[in-house]
Amino acid sequence: MGMAVPLRDKFYGCICGAHIGSSMGAPVEGMGYAEIEARYGTVDSLMPYEHYGNGWVRPGGTTEDGVERQKHLITAIAKKGGRVTSEDVRAVWVIDIREDAPGNISEPFEGTLLALAKTGIPASDIGKYCDYAGLNSFARACHPIGLINAGDPEGAAEDALEVGRLYQTAGSRGLRWALVTAVAIAEATRPGATVESVLGSIRSHCDPQVAGEIDRGLALTESCADFRGLREAFDPIYNGVGMPYAMSFANEVVTKAICAFRLSGGNVRDAIVASVNMGRDTDCAAAIAAGIAGALTGADSVPAEWIERVDAAARENPFTSSKRTLRETSDALYGAFAARLRRERAYFNEMERA
Repeated sequence: MGMAVPLRDKFYGCICGAHIGSSMGAPVEGMGYAEIEARYGTVDSLMPYEHYGNGWVRPGGTTEDGVERQKHLITAIAKKGGRVTSEDVRAVWVIDIREDAPGNISEPFEGTLLALAKTGIPASDIGKYCDYAGLNSFARACHPIGLINAGDPEGAAEDALEVGRLYQTAGSRGLRWALVTAVAIAEATRPGATVESVLGSIRSHCDPQVAGEIDRGLALTESCADFRGLREAFDPIYNGVGMPYAMSFANEVVTKAICAFRLSGGNVRDAIVASVNMGRDTDCAAAIAAGIAGALTGADSVPAEWIERVDAAARENPFTSSKRTLRETSDALYGAFAARLRRERAYFNEMERA
């Protein structure tokens, strides 16, 4: 057994993994793995890229729509100092999201959700009006839900289902798969957690069909020695084309991410590189795999220059809702978690004296 990873470092590792994985995967998002190989060999650096055809060439290290969703969650959690509801997050949306963010730093359909958020309808109803109920919109962004519920997979699952209704309708496949990310991160933060305990927590807390598909992927890739084996094993199974967001359905992306997490053994750098080079929805898979890995092992495996580049790109980003550094971001979450525990301890002590 290695040395125990302090909880604050686990929070930092999770945020570094999610944000760096997103930014490294974005330039090759949508490419098949053969095209990535032909163009770049193995992608293991932060490159500039363009999204949405709007002419904005983003500097290497710039994050994308999934991280923007995560930033809104983090701001809400930091403001409340604990677990949040969809109403708490909606309150952040209407203040922090720029009108020009959709189509620049977030998906165009998120402009519709923002408009709905500014009406009087309940926040938990907003996701009913998103066309894409099976997407990974929330599954690839709900890391903060896992962190504010550190060590409590049950709480993470409850919050993912409630807060996720901002993006997708209740009971949707997208939300059932979001539980995987939230539960895995909550479990990974536990003292003594392992790759196997994370997989076990997913099986215990998630929908049986979801857990079954993940187990199928784990069995399929059990003998894979590297990411090349992973992508070849998955290619006959996940290859949808010809419809909106065909590569971004949560079952595909989350299953691949969990297998990349296992392959990496919890090494954040390896989880990023494996996911980015598998093709299709590379940024989302990397965010999930590396976020879970970071929650387990911290950020020691992440090159310092990657962290510096992502921090610099955030400062330069004209559309983002938060220019916080990775350390400032993770410490905002860690501070909220610590505040939550202090309140709970004080309440317990008061009731014990009753």
